[in-house]
Amino acid sequence: MTRHLPTAHTRRALAAGAALLSGIAVLATAQPAMAGAAAHRPHRADYVALGDSYASAPLVPDQVDAFCLRSSNNYPSLLARSSAARPTDVTCSGATTAAMTAPQGTAAPQLDAVNRRTDLVTLTIGGNDIGFSTVLGTCARLSASDPAGAPCRAHLTGSGTDQVTESIAATAPKVAEVIRGIHRRAPHARIVVVGYPDLFPEDGVGCTSPSVPLAAGDFAYLRDKEKELNSMLARQARRGGARYVDTYAPTIGHDLCAPAGERWIEPFVPQGPAAPLHPNAQGERAMAAAVQRVLTHHH
Repeated sequence: MTRHLPTAHTRRALAAGAALLSGIAVLATAQPAMAGAAAHRPHRADYVALGDSYASAPLVPDQVDAFCLRSSNNYPSLLARSSAARPTDVTCSGATTAAMTAPQGTAAPQLDAVNRRTDLVTLTIGGNDIGFSTVLGTCARLSASDPAGAPCRAHLTGSGTDQVTESIAATAPKVAEVIRGIHRRAPHARIVVVGYPDLFPEDGVGCTSPSVPLAAGDFAYLRDKEKELNSMLARQARRGGARYVDTYAPTIGHDLCAPAGERWIEPFVPQGPAAPLHPNAQGERAMAAAVQRVLTHHH
């Protein structure tokens, strides 16, 4: 898939975000020079990016870390380039909240990158804790059994409780502990919890096809589960003294059912350079723009 230039909306957000991390930078005043003139030198904000594959952007060009499948055009990189920030990007595909404090394969615990000098932290986490990729695989497998119905919803709620809702509730305290861990390591840092973009059509009308093997009735169910996940992240951010960034609303209409060129989330069978069911380059730009808007308006 050819790369698309940012939309005018995104370019405006990127321009507004030029002050993004510099807006949180502390201006350090140098000692008066011998001649008596005071010099003001801006402190480059130390920015640490934490999170999973929605932050690392697997298969989006250019890949700069073979294990974590991290892109040089993921949203943390775009944020850092639009400012004078000094970035440390430890985002990693497959990360759960456990990867914040324990190694993930060859990757060190992500919170090791956060310290008292850190000015800003972005965090995208939770999707792997609730096993959303496994849920989606289950939904794809069950779709043929009732293409016009909602076999996945029936399977996941058949016990009388919703398994995904239970997983989201169980993940909430884990996210809260990650936020507390960031505060402990970087007491003066701004913490931004970045939610997940819109994967499924907001109106619940699906697009069942070989590249999107989901039953018609499961689109609305999966949309609602993603919204539940984002709502939980927003609550934990608010309770933990962090800022939440809604990337869902700005990406409505650019879900995996949208046509090529308008699609910011790739389907089960990607049509462009991105992992299945993940943001492509346009999606990462949209996420960066959403974070920039929040930071610019609340610095």
